Amino acid sequence: MNGSTAGLVDRMKGAAMLDVNTYEAVEHDESATIQAAGVVALVAVAQAIAAIGSGGVGIFGGLIAALLGWVVWAGVTYLIGDKLLGGTATWGELLRTLGFAQAPGVLILLAIIPIFGWLVRAVVAIWILIAGIVAIRQALDFSTGRAIGTAVLGWLAIAIPTAILGAIGGGFGFSP
Repeated sequence: MNGSTAGLVDRMKGAAMLDVNTYEAVEHDESATIQAAGVVALVAVAQAIAAIGSGGVGIFGGLIAALLGWVVWAGVTYLIGDKLLGGTATWGELLRTLGFAQAPGVLILLAIIPIFGWLVRAVVAIWILIAGIVAIRQALDFSTGRAIGTAVLGWLAIAIPTAILGAIGGGFGFSP
């Protein structure tokens, strides 16, 4: 795979396989932002389909929430990783790498399999977390430990206000 000539599916496979070269390619390819948004959208649709019958927000609501969550997560990660912890990335680089880190999420469709749905959800969630840490590490050009620290601090920066708003507003907010 080389930079801008890599197709969306190839990049999704590379990101899901935690391929450092894929993350480096999308980090530096400014035209890959649209592809990253496509990955986020595909995963949101897969999640909505997997949640049919469980009273979810539906495909449109899930799509809007996923895209908004992606943008906010990339912004918070940028502020913490670049400004606070001294990484070297732009918001766009984090947006692209974190978007592709969600690629394993398309496998959530397998959660519709009876009995194994909970296992699929758990494996996919852990896989996306690991891919996100790889994405943060590659975009910010620092150690895995600092990438984990950035992810934890970012999660806290979003989760705490969300929990407070949820307590005050009866469920207002989103979960990172």
